[in-house]
Amino acid sequence: MSPSGSASSIVADTTEGYHFLTIRDYSRTKGVPTGERIGSLPFTVGGHCWRIYYFPNGVRSEVADYVSFSLELDEDVPATVKAQVKICFAGEEEEAEQAASLALASVDEFTSQKCRQYEKFIKREILENSRHLKNDSLSIRCDIAVIHGYRGVDGTTAFICVLPCDVRQNLGKYIETNKRTHEVFEVGTEIIAVHYCVLVACWACSPVLEAELYGAIKEDNTAAAGVVHVEGMEVEVFKALLDFAYTGRLPQTSKEDDEVMCQRLLVAADRYGIVQLKLLCEEWMCKYIDVGTAATILALAEQNHCEGLRKACFDFLAAPGN
Repeated sequence: MSPSGSASSIVADTTEGYHFLTIRDYSRTKGVPTGERIGSLPFTVGGHCWRIYYFPNGVRSEVADYVSFSLELDEDVPATVKAQVKICFAGEEEEAEQAASLALASVDEFTSQKCRQYEKFIKREILENSRHLKNDSLSIRCDIAVIHGYRGVDGTTAFICVLPCDVRQNLGKYIETNKRTHEVFEVGTEIIAVHYCVLVACWACSPVLEAELYGAIKEDNTAAAGVVHVEGMEVEVFKALLDFAYTGRLPQTSKEDDEVMCQRLLVAADRYGIVQLKLLCEEWMCKYIDVGTAATILALAEQNHCEGLRKACFDFLAAPGN
């Protein structure tokens, strides 16, 4: 008779969240003395109020040639708050990499007097010659996982990654009607072969794009050529949309092409209702607001229903000297 057995696991009860902080007019902040700081607006993660503080010339004289950051509680707490924290440049890591590195971060203890400091976040000289400083601005992302406690759970839980419902439905619908492993698209004058798993991810991201592409696939499958014709879209934008839907990443472009690609992607994201991409493009476009571009970017924001970008333009235009 086989011996009986059982299994259990200990897990942490956590709440995760993140905050983006953009520092515009970086050059003007360089006059802030060492040890003095500039704070973000307060934000909430895990039931607690937080602030990020920016030290343009380091937290103390020993690190005066560095840019420093700190994360602090913006409230009085009766007990220590335990959390894992990761601060990096926005867009530096993919979403999966960000989650993995946060999970491996050390656990810090926060009180009203105790914070987490990144004294040597980056050397000022390195920052000023890096791709992270664009149009005199930089953006960071702060990820926080607040640990509420620990508990035991049944150890028989299966480690199976289930696709979101809409992805599975789209995949099933595709397989039922098409036996090929990829589709061939004609965008402008270019022919592009796209694997169906990329299409499924794209459809899950945008029902509007699904209706257009899936409808075109069904229609064009009756033809011998089997080529799906995509109208009204530039080839680079089409590739960027598919790449974002499948990887969650924005395209890598040269400094000269950044602003143009961002504008085109923003228009496409609004057209196809890809909310996350649209928000990322709005944040991206905020870096390009200056005296010469504010009016043009404001018009773009109005045309594509970008409330955040619109507000950023008005804030810039309302500032003294603009």
